[in-house]
Amino acid sequence: MSRRATLLVAALLLLGSGDGYSRAATAAPPDLPLPVSHAVAGSRPAEHAGAAYKNVDPEYGRASYWARLHSLLVGGTWLFTEHRVTPLPLATPDLAALHRGSRRGTTVTWIGHSSVLVQLDGVTFLTDPTWAQRSGPFSGRIGVRRYTPPGIPFEELPRIDFVLISHDHYDHLDEPTVRRLARRFDPLFIVPMGIKAWLGDRGITRVIELDWGESTTVHGLNVVCMPAQHGSGRTALDQGRRLWSAWAVLGSKRFYFAGDSGYYRHFKEAGDALGPFDLAALPIGSYTPREIARPVHISPEEAVQAGLDLRATHILGVHWGTFALAREPYDEPPRRLAAEVERRHLDPATAWVLEPGETRAW
Repeated sequence: MSRRATLLVAALLLLGSGDGYSRAATAAPPDLPLPVSHAVAGSRPAEHAGAAYKNVDPEYGRASYWARLHSLLVGGTWLFTEHRVTPLPLATPDLAALHRGSRRGTTVTWIGHSSVLVQLDGVTFLTDPTWAQRSGPFSGRIGVRRYTPPGIPFEELPRIDFVLISHDHYDHLDEPTVRRLARRFDPLFIVPMGIKAWLGDRGITRVIELDWGESTTVHGLNVVCMPAQHGSGRTALDQGRRLWSAWAVLGSKRFYFAGDSGYYRHFKEAGDALGPFDLAALPIGSYTPREIARPVHISPEEAVQAGLDLRATHILGVHWGTFALAREPYDEPPRRLAAEVERRHLDPATAWVLEPGETRAW
């Protein structure tokens, strides 16, 4: 790739470009009422600074676009993927068991990156689903390539009841993937404020959006929108206009999905309010360079602390080993996670690192 082409791709990826507003060719939505949202007692909605949402940390500050662009150009692994990343080994998923599901079985399957498939109380849902070969604008025609394929082929997915979206960044809200899910399963999409309109512009209307501290009940599961410390935006013009969030899903067991987040007291507040959690899916990758990533991405060591804050029986490391997004070696996050668990004299069985496609009961 020429230097000029590299600059163009990087600028589009970081500063944004339109990714199309044509309507999706989705099936007509069923004539069913959407779930109702409810405020959670003692919770606080997200606040604004002008047209943009604010993080809960009053000291929150993020590096400029230009600092992030420079960092990506001079050190991003996406420029050197043939030398610095290797596909992770894939597990052989038990597709028959996933398709059968169970009224009592509770499982989690890592698809890759922040995409996990959860089966809880007979309900199947996905978090931040992406089957993209590239993460970036123009429906992934340019951007950061995927070096580890999804752990389950899209065509082999079991019935999906609902989908959780944490925020609108390309590697968490992939337009081709959500279109495919809508066409095939017509699931309910549960999203933070602002993303409902984005999905609606693509013909996806089975959507409920929640503010921090709001909840809804889906097939007997209580789904709660929780604060995260991050940001949003797909172009240079929509930064912070859509909310970002973590999610708690409460049934016979309690599941927490952090989305993307820097470390702050919101983890402990979530643990105090809704914990203890049986399983917390926490990001462990994309934490370098630290001076730029710290406000918005926890390190593996901070993921261990976040798990303790949440009072989680198990933590599952996600957001690594899939897209070449940062400077750390692709296989470093799980090693640092294990080292921190050992340093703190915790049970190694509490921290899970799965192969893509691997399913584990929890």
